[in-house]
Amino acid sequence: ESIQGFANTSDEGWLRSMFAHKVDARKDAHSNLLSKKETSNLYKIQFHNVKPECMEAYNKMSDEVQRELHRDADYPCEVIGSWNTWYGEQDQAVHLWRYSGGYPALTECLRKLNSNMAYLAFRKERSKMLISRHNQLLLEFSFWNEPVPRSGPNIYELRTYQLVPGTMIEWGNNWARAIKYRQENNEAVGGFFTQIGELYVVHHLWAYKDLQSRQETRNTAWLKEGWDVNVHYTMPLIQKMESRIMIPMEHSPLQ
Repeated sequence: ESIQGFANTSDEGWLRSMFAHKVDARKDAHSNLLSKKETSNLYKIQFHNVKPECMEAYNKMSDEVQRELHRDADYPCEVIGSWNTWYGEQDQAVHLWRYSGGYPALTECLRKLNSNMAYLAFRKERSKMLISRHNQLLLEFSFWNEPVPRSGPNIYELRTYQLVPGTMIEWGNNWARAIKYRQENNEAVGGFFTQIGELYVVHHLWAYKDLQSRQETRNTAWLKEGWDVNVHYTMPLIQKMESRIMIPMEHSPLQ
């Protein structure tokens, strides 16, 4: 009889866990909860895999086109940084754009560029140099600093995290506390999460003087009480992670 009673109790608990599990209601989309409220900036990150023999010509052409766009006040967009990957995926260019005014600004830029004959000619020429490309639309985390131009020379690390779906809020809550451990050497450049493209992807962008400085800066973080706790709670949220070490192109505002 006691065994039967235990079985009934266990069944009830099992059924309750299957059908009566209650999830706390979220009051808003994570994009609104985690992104900056005082700005409506939208970011785009582009990954271009370039034919090795075309890299020099690609960089030169990108420089010319970006300078022209920056000179024209009619385009509400700007390049935050342009890099070539040094360690990670080889023969790759990475561009980070900011659209001041969110999705309307993006739409306006696309409309104008599609009628800009010089830009269309550039895009046609660029297509001959590329093996593949992909992009993502991003919002910036509210607790990261706004990316601003900086002088060099620096190397940049783009750390990309594919999170378990549904864990973005938890990631943000942990990093809102943890970012203070990673600002001592002014290494934090920007933090973003995807809105369109691969979803539940986070990009953290860091700047270091060189690889040795990177190692020393990262080691220093482990000496601070609290950093290990952040790592402990965020590691289970990650499905996949990737690190790129990147060198700024000559025209990049982030040097």
